Formats: sequence, C-alpha cells, structure tokens
Amino acid sequence: MKHKIFTLGLLMVSMTIFSQNTEKDKINNVLDSWHMAAANADFEAYFEKMTKDGVFLGTDAMENWQNEEFRSFSKPYFDKGKAWSFTAVQRNIYVDESVTFAWFDELLDTQMKICRGSGVLQKVNGQWKIAHYVLSIAVPNENVDELVQIKQAKDDELLQELKKKQ
Repeated sequence: MKHKIFTLGLLMVSMTIFSQNTEKDKINNVLDSWHMAAANADFEAYFEKMTKDGVFLGTDAMENWQNEEFRSFSKPYFDKGKAWSFTAVQRNIYVDESVTFAWFDELLDTQMKICRGSGVLQKVNGQWKIAHYVLSIAVPNENVDELVQIKQAKDDELLQELKKKQ
C-alpha cells in the first residue's frame, strides 16, 4: 500500500513538472513569436498576442501604453514595414500552480543594445496572452552617474509636473 501511495505521489509530481515545462515552452513560443511579429511589422500577429486590456510600459517615463493607445502609437511604425527588433538572449519563466498566469524576465538584443523585458501572461480561452510588458534599457552600474547627468534636467521638470498632479 505504501508503495502504491509513493508511486502515485511521484506520478503526480512528475505530471506537474511536465505540465509546467510544457506551459513554459508555450510561453516561450508566444514571446518569441510576439517579438518576431514586431520585427516583421505584422501588426495583427503582434497585437493578437496581447490581452484586450494589455499594457506596454516603454523606456520613456511617460510610456504607459494601454492597449488601444499602444495600437495607435505603433500603427505608423508597422505600416512603414519597420517596427522594432528584439531578440531574447536569456529568459526566465515562472508559472503559477493553477497554470492561469505566468511572469517572466528576459534580456534582449535590440537596436538600443541590451534591454530587459519583463511581464505577465494570462491564459485566455486556453491561449497564453501578454497582459503586461515592461521594457527597460539595461545600464551598467558604472555608467549610472553619467546617465543621471544626461537625463537630470528633463527628469526634474517631469517630476515637478507629476508632483503637482498628486
């Protein structure tokens, strides 16, 4: 009896691990094809991989794009046949126990050099969709002071405006 319980437990753990690995493969495919759709300027393929209320946070402090705004902003780039080209060179994916949402981080090779992407995916009608994506430019620690000097005046102005709105 103990042997059967142990075997059943081992089988359940194995199935959970296999299921999460399969889901991670699906998520990898979604993210890779999403980046590929942008590189190929395929507007429909790109946005079908996002939830209807998906959010894209860009590298500029004011780039908090809700789905419809992001579509409007992006459309001219896609129409010209040149959106952006991001290729993941490293990615970590985490899936919740219910396998209904996942989160990830990735290092990207881009026209801005190394960037970091991170986000959340949600399972919608059995398909993984990007619900939230954050893009940031990776800055080596030894260059932070120099970068702060470059952006200080603009950031100070923006901070004043934002604090007035509080």
